[in-house]
Amino acid sequence: MNSISHHSYARDFFLHLLTVVLLYASVVSVITLLFQYINVLFPDPLSFYYAGALGAIRWSTATLLIMYPVFVLTSWILQREMKANPEKAEYRIRRWLLALTLFLASLAIIIDLITLVYNFLSGELSVRFALKVLVIFAVTGTVFGYYMWEWRRKHFGKSPVQRSFAWGVSLFVILAIAASFFIVGSPNYQRKVRLDEQRVQHLQNIQYEIINYWQQKESLPSSISSLTDPIRGFTAPTDPVTGEPYGYTSISALSFELCAIFDTATPEPLRTPKGAREVMGPYGETDQSWVHEAGPDCFERTIDPELYQMKEGMIVPRPMY
Repeated sequence: MNSISHHSYARDFFLHLLTVVLLYASVVSVITLLFQYINVLFPDPLSFYYAGALGAIRWSTATLLIMYPVFVLTSWILQREMKANPEKAEYRIRRWLLALTLFLASLAIIIDLITLVYNFLSGELSVRFALKVLVIFAVTGTVFGYYMWEWRRKHFGKSPVQRSFAWGVSLFVILAIAASFFIVGSPNYQRKVRLDEQRVQHLQNIQYEIINYWQQKESLPSSISSLTDPIRGFTAPTDPVTGEPYGYTSISALSFELCAIFDTATPEPLRTPKGAREVMGPYGETDQSWVHEAGPDCFERTIDPELYQMKEGMIVPRPMY
């Protein structure tokens, strides 16, 4: 080791550290990505949050797209260095980080098995849970197996095992990332989805103001512009792209209709499957379906006087704009 300069040792120290950080980030991202795929394909009616799943998929995909290639590059540099200088394989930082990786992988497998047995004894096994256990076991088991082999190896020349492992893992990561574009959609599609979410939020705010207007005046407004209130600072929102006002029609004394033009249809997982939680309104009401199709779509609402009547001393909840 005396033939190796202090500069080289410092560089290798941080290179080993960077490689392990990239490894952990990539492993967590792969597991998160696969978990969210399972959540989308096998949604839990009691706790599934579709938008949250898509957000996690986007973050994990972005992390893998950047960190995994850098991990492959730093690993290749370290292997090249150890091939040229075999004594570098005995660096203390390398042995410690290998041991830490083996420890964490072993711990994850043990916790995975404990969780599996616990849920089996509780009678809570399901396809979704079993697949997640399989993901943890497969990913951490693969990491443990490879780094145990890395711990024991003494020769750092070209290895068919290492080459096959690297290509296999890289292919799997590429397929996992590619799947995200089929589930989440293209960036352009996601932008349209977020614009539609904003349109729905606008309609919800307008609906609240219409109800508040009816509570104060016991009649529906003649138009959306009637809701403008400079004192409270409310101005009816408009379409985020075209700037056009949203459609509004007073159908009867208690019924009205709100309309908008959407870029996309409501994703299937958000169409309130049987047993799923309904969306609560500001007064505890659950008749709040905002499922829409692509293009012009309308939502008819009828005010329940018993539910929305103004009581003395009642504090009216206000939406967040």
